Amino acid sequence: MSPIETQKDLSETAAEQAPEHSDNDVSRLVPIAESIRYRKRAQGAEKQVEDLTEQLAEANSQVAKLSEQLSDIQAEQKLTRKLVAAGTVDLEAAVLVAKARLGGETEADLEACVEQLKKEKQYLFGSAADTGATTRTAGVKDRVAHSQAVLERAAKRAATTGNRTDLQEYLKLRRNFG
Repeated sequence: MSPIETQKDLSETAAEQAPEHSDNDVSRLVPIAESIRYRKRAQGAEKQVEDLTEQLAEANSQVAKLSEQLSDIQAEQKLTRKLVAAGTVDLEAAVLVAKARLGGETEADLEACVEQLKKEKQYLFGSAADTGATTRTAGVKDRVAHSQAVLERAAKRAATTGNRTDLQEYLKLRRNFG
């Protein structure tokens, strides 16, 4: 057999042994460099998916914390409104005492707690005679009214007596207060 015939026989036997390979299959084969590039891109995408999954988990936990804080703040505002409506004088102390008494509060629990505080700690709430206006003690004086009264008295004295010293006293007071 000649070398050409031997080569034909080998190519025929190879074609018979591997009939599944055709010209289209050769075009499907990817060069090694491109295969490596695809693999790196796939690994990068998998890492990015892991990173994004971690970020999503962190964001979900942060949302849970914030929603819990929001519900706590809303509950405290409800309690504060109820205590203000009940006429609390010392709001901070009343809120602290009420929070200590309430565990998992409901609307009925808030009402009951405020009523219980009104009964037990009456000093936290204003009396029925209190209309909301603060009354002044004996030590506190109205400065404007007091100075106005002093100025008016000095003016009357200067006008009635006609004395120069009374007039100078009036002018001096007027300069200081007016």
